Amino acid sequence: MSVKQNRILIFGAGVIGSAYAIKFIEAGIDVTLFARSNRFNTLKENGLQYNEKGAVKSIKVNVIDTLENDDVYDFIFVTVRYDRSQSALLALKDNQSQNIVTMISNSIGFSSWQDIVGDRLLPAFPGVGGQIKDGILYARFPPKFLMAAVFGEISGLVTERADNLAKLFKTAKLPYAINKDMKSYLITHSVSDIAMLSFLMDEKTASIRKTAHQITSTLKADLRAIQKAGVVINPFAYKIMLRCPNLILDLFFMLWLRTKMVKDMRLPDYATSANNEVVQLNNDLLKFLSQNNITP
Repeated sequence: MSVKQNRILIFGAGVIGSAYAIKFIEAGIDVTLFARSNRFNTLKENGLQYNEKGAVKSIKVNVIDTLENDDVYDFIFVTVRYDRSQSALLALKDNQSQNIVTMISNSIGFSSWQDIVGDRLLPAFPGVGGQIKDGILYARFPPKFLMAAVFGEISGLVTERADNLAKLFKTAKLPYAINKDMKSYLITHSVSDIAMLSFLMDEKTASIRKTAHQITSTLKADLRAIQKAGVVINPFAYKIMLRCPNLILDLFFMLWLRTKMVKDMRLPDYATSANNEVVQLNNDLLKFLSQNNITP
């Protein structure tokens, strides 16, 4: 299957979906972007606007706000927040496309997703971050050693469709990795996000030192809890964090809390949406641990 003959639908026009749309379009891949409401109108009128080295650019993108069941794509990327994942997959349930890639940063298991789309599901983790301000995308593609797109079959097998997805990323010159235990990978990352983003719900008057220590304590407690529940800590960097002295981790998080990225995360729009995701993630984590008779 030739990569450039593939039809790609990106379901969700936020940061992740928009960033990947730009890279795939620039690589000559046939991309359609699904968006709703104001975002749909903005994309139709102005194209996909993005910041590149301080200059605002625009790229033409095919955008839709309705998906027909017989509108078939080789891959559908679902690029929504965790708390919107089920509603997005329900919207895709009757579409005849066979490969649905859940490019969602966090997940506590896949059973509810599989109930909706079955074996069409291919779980993934996005390798991009950033913000959309005034309709303009400010994307961050960190170096591969820090962050890359990660995907893999639930079975752990390396299948033809996983290989074809890898070819897409190669064509777009995007870093990626195939992981044979995506459930553990996403649960581990979810635990990290719960710890690191819960500070958004705290009073801003809390000292950076106190907040950093809270992140360290929450992260280590939850990592130990999922280990007891049989989850392999994945990726390995989190095993290092688990063994790292609290004082060193506290210092790391104190430095992180002072970054511009965190300052931007304090902004109302991001903080509100992140809170919604963290609340659902934490509730689902507690449910998962309870099912395994584990108290964090």
